[in-house]
Amino acid sequence: MRKRRLGNSGLETAPLAFGGNVFGWTVDEPTSFKLLDAFVSSGFNLIDTADAYSTWVAGNKGGESETIIGKWLKRTGNRKNVLVATKVGKEMGPDQKGLSRSYIFRAVEDSLRRLQTDTIDLYQSHTDDLETPMEETLQAYADLIRQGKVRAIGASNYSAERLAQAQQISRQRGCPGYQSLQPLYNLYDRAEYESKLERLCQAEGLGVISYFSLGSGFLTGKYRSESDLSKSARGERVRKYLNDRGFRILTALDQIAGQYNATPAQVSLAWLISRASITAPIASATSLVQLNDLIGATRLQLDDASTELLNQASA
Repeated sequence: MRKRRLGNSGLETAPLAFGGNVFGWTVDEPTSFKLLDAFVSSGFNLIDTADAYSTWVAGNKGGESETIIGKWLKRTGNRKNVLVATKVGKEMGPDQKGLSRSYIFRAVEDSLRRLQTDTIDLYQSHTDDLETPMEETLQAYADLIRQGKVRAIGASNYSAERLAQAQQISRQRGCPGYQSLQPLYNLYDRAEYESKLERLCQAEGLGVISYFSLGSGFLTGKYRSESDLSKSARGERVRKYLNDRGFRILTALDQIAGQYNATPAQVSLAWLISRASITAPIASATSLVQLNDLIGATRLQLDDASTELLNQASA
């Protein structure tokens, strides 16, 4: 499978990343192992997680996803065949959040231990920290890269202004800068990324790995009314999409899916994959059937008319 460069990090990824937020939440450990086995055996290599996955689940304290991935890496010996991307910064507990040097150094050791690895391929700031000087954060990352504990760094949920500031500081200090951005971006959620972030990422040569690429499942066509929201643990996240614009997008997806003998999820991901600024959309699956559906998107090439129909429907 043809790989894509992730910024100027030297890392290369297949055009689809597996979202590890489901591990330890809607997917148990044995199923997680099966999904990861199938994902990698199909030629894909980027697994995205975070230390905070999944603190929102009753009884969880964070680190569950990393722990499952670490067990899988040890069991399979697959470490050299995958890129492990994780994040730091979201609240894990009292005095356990942010991007201060001291906290990053604590958190990276916890993530390395849970992942059972010596190096994190892509270490990402999960969210901006307005209380910590950027210089402090970026120097901490530079030291981790020098120590060999991190290969490259990325940002998630940053505004264009703050991301540009971070890149400028990195250049001024001569330290490694962010090589990727992880933004919310899909056929419905377009405005924030396309208005400023996309141009900045292209100008800076950053890789882009979008999250909620399927709109929490809405763009699969699974949710078409409020009564459908009870179908999964993610259902309530979809409510905001149940409006005229959302239904217009679903109609276009249905039409193109019929044309290509594909599914709405495949068409949604194919639209993302074909966008020049996107390196690899992140999507998660809870079953092998769902995973095979996602993988099928990487083989789907939309013609100009289909792309324009989606652009107009989601404008």
